[in-house]
Formats: sequence, structure tokens, C-alpha cells
Amino acid sequence: MTSTAGPGRPRRWAAGLGWVLWALTLLAIPAVAWLDQLLRRAGVAELTSWLRLSSIPQVAAAVSAATVGAVLTARRPRHPVGWLLLGLGLSLILWGLTFSYTRYGLVARPGALPAAGYLAGFHTGSTLSWLSCASFVLLLTPTGSLPSPRWRWWARVAAAAPVVWLLTSVIHPAPLYPEYPAIGNPLAIPFLPRGLLDVAQPAAGVVILVSLVVGAVSLVGRFRRARGTERQQLRWMAWGAGLAAVALLTAMAALVLDQPVLTDLALGVTAAVLPLATGAAILRYRLYDLDRIISRTLAYGLLTVLLGLGYAGVVLGLGRLLPQGSSLVVAGATLAVAAAFQPARRRIQQRVDRRFNRRRFDAARTIEGFSGRLRQQVDLDTLTAEVLAVVDQTMQPTQASLWLRPPPEPPRTSPGALASP
Repeated sequence: MTSTAGPGRPRRWAAGLGWVLWALTLLAIPAVAWLDQLLRRAGVAELTSWLRLSSIPQVAAAVSAATVGAVLTARRPRHPVGWLLLGLGLSLILWGLTFSYTRYGLVARPGALPAAGYLAGFHTGSTLSWLSCASFVLLLTPTGSLPSPRWRWWARVAAAAPVVWLLTSVIHPAPLYPEYPAIGNPLAIPFLPRGLLDVAQPAAGVVILVSLVVGAVSLVGRFRRARGTERQQLRWMAWGAGLAAVALLTAMAALVLDQPVLTDLALGVTAAVLPLATGAAILRYRLYDLDRIISRTLAYGLLTVLLGLGYAGVVLGLGRLLPQGSSLVVAGATLAVAAAFQPARRRIQQRVDRRFNRRRFDAARTIEGFSGRLRQQVDLDTLTAEVLAVVDQTMQPTQASLWLRPPPEPPRTSPGALASP
């Protein structure tokens, strides 16, 4: 007797594994926080991993990548990008976990945690693994395959680089931490030529960093050649990369202005937005709504700035006229902003649509003009032509046809029914 697996069984298995990896990623976050708290109690707060604002980008990137990866593996289990995103998020979390674990077990309280020395080499080796996953995400999005067969040799080199980096980190005889030379590596292989390891490890790191740039360049090349649905998918990636670039510039400006909170928040946005854009591109979720999302983002951003400036102006103006500390100042400014919200939103949205979402603006004007003519149109043939023309201008289908239901026939009555009783 032979049994055949149903078509949904591999998908359920992949979805279950994806959500298990997602749960492990999220469960590791409180574990890292607990270890960091132990490090602070031991008086070595400088060795903590995540109990500071600078860890926000790492946590945001890990949670975003793991969540999108779990959804992708559940919906598209054969697509490699979902598994790569899960690997990216899990590697970031494991890097923080092994960092705090080994610091506490080797530096703060030597011998307090088992196998801390053995994990130290793996911690160093996992430093760049998430970058390798990110480079393959860029290389394989959105189709899940290489841009062409000529990229196979580079894919093999890029896949071998993190393996070489990990192995050389684990077996290198150098001290685990330069600041603590007395802590040796228990997994070191002393008879291996150290000069070879000193060359192989940085070479692998350079290949990993170059692969990230190559993945981004390949994405640009595919966008220029793509057509149809694939081009719409790559537009999502381009939007995510553009938004991440703006957030990165904001973080750099905040760093120059010595605003650490804004810096960390902007870096968190930078790290979290690319996995979200990748998921939207591969799942094709609301794929053709990108123009609307961009116009809404611009409109509400401008609206927030203008209303914020108006609120500040009203507060400053009324503050000069009313006594200091009066609640009428805040109440008056709030009422003024509330009254201006809807008119300002409509005007700003119209101007943004006119400039950045011209198709939607023209479609709205076409439908509005048709509604005005519809009230005065009585000829059925002319009305049919008008409807088809409006559909062609607004939706731009390949073909369109209009079906009208014929009017119901009047009920037939027998001659005897005409006579009154």
C-alpha cells in the first residue's frame, strides 16, 4: 500500500517550522534582557548588549525580518526569501544572546554559565551572518531566483564566505576578546597555520560586505529591465529602500545634533522597513496601491508639519494676549487645529495627487465630470458610450463591454380577466 502526501502537507510543515523559528526569535529577546540585567548587577554595565537605546535598530530589524519571514514561509514555502528573512532575524537575536551569555559567563562571573567559552567563537562567527542573509534577499527578490545563470558563480562565492568566516572564528587560536587576553579559545586548533587564518577571515568578511553592494546593484539592474507585475514588485523594494535612506539621513543628522533618541528611532525605521517592503513585493499584497500609499504619506506628513506650525503660532500669539499659564491658550490652539484639519487635508491631498499621483487625480476628475453629465443624459446609446469611455480612461483595461439587462415584459392577461366580476 502506498500513501501520497496531500498538496497542503508540505505547506503546513513549512508554515509550522517558520512560526517556530519566529517564536524562538521573540523568546530570545527577554532572555537577552535578563542576561543584560545580570551584567549590570555584576557591575559591568558596559558589557550589556541590548539594555540601551542603541539596540533599538537591532531589535526592530530582527522582529520585522522574522515576522515577514514567517508570513512568507507560510504563504510561499518554496520561496527562499522567506527563509532568508527568518535567518536574518534569528541571527541578529542569536548574536545578542551569545554576546551577553559569553560576557557574563567568561568576564563577569567566570564559570557561572556552562559552555560559555565554546559559544564565544560562534558569537564572533555570527557577527556578519545577517549581512550575508540580507545580500541574498536583495539578490533573489522578488522572483526567488538569480537574475541569470551567469550569477551562479557569484552566489557560490557569497554563500561560502559566511561559512569560512564562521569556521575561522571558531578555530582561531587568538584570544576571544582582545581586551581580555587571558581568555583563550577552547575550540582553537593550534597546529593550523595562523597566517592562513589571518588572511582567510578578513577576506571572507570583505566578500560578505561586497555581496551586500552587489545585491543592491542587481536589484537596480532588474528594475530597469522588469515589466508588468515584476516591475510593480520592484517598485515596492525601491520605495522601501528610499524610505530607509531618508530615515538613515535623519539618523545621521540627529547624530550630528547630539539627539541619541531620534538617532536610534530613525535607525530602527531604517532596519525595519526593508523586510516589510520585501514581504509586500513577494506576496503582492495591494501591489498596485503604492502610488496611493506614497501620496497619503506625503499628504499626512505635510499636514502634520503645517498643523504643528499653526498650533505653535496660535499658542505663541495667544500667549502674548492672555495671562501666562492660561488654559485658554491650549484650548484655543487645539480648536483651531481641529477646525483646520479636514479642509487642510483635502487641499493638501489634492495638490499631492496632482503632482505625485497624476493618474488617480485625472481619474477622479473624469468620474466627477461624468457624474455631472449623467444627470442630463437620457439617450441610452450615448450613455453606453460615455460609460465605456470613462472606464477606458480611468481603469485602462485591455477590453471592456457593457451588458444591459432587457426590461421585463408586461404580464400577459387572458381575455376573461378583462371582464369585471
